[in-house]
Amino acid sequence: MNSEPIRFDTKIAVLLREDLETWQRLNVTAFLVSGLGTELPEVIGEPYEDADGVPCLPMFRQPVLVFEGAEETLKTAHARVLSRSLPRAVFTSDLFTTGNDRDNRAAVRAVPTGELDLVGLAVYGPRNAVDKALKGARMHS
Repeated sequence: MNSEPIRFDTKIAVLLREDLETWQRLNVTAFLVSGLGTELPEVIGEPYEDADGVPCLPMFRQPVLVFEGAEETLKTAHARVLSRSLPRAVFTSDLFTTGNDRDNRAAVRAVPTGELDLVGLAVYGPRNAVDKALKGARMHS
């Protein structure tokens, strides 16, 4: 077995608006990262299996870093992510009032890009590009 540390040249990051309640932070994070896993198969590792051979679903192959920032930080990061054409998922405040995927998509579709009331953003890409896009955000504590 190779014991060398694994280094990634890519980054998975979630940026949350700092004024969210705890349940909202957890919910938004879960929804956002699910979008990355469905569209970017390279972020998914191999399936898990315990010592008894019971299989479990695969998960991301690398850590997910969670950041937080003010509303303006999210707007700026979103604009940077778009300008760099990085894969992304968004969560807007409107999605707290909908109850299903169809209504979620309609709520996002109803608002122009620059007017989205973002509460969360997930992004994947080269480490440097993600770092530049999220400049000004701080690690979630």
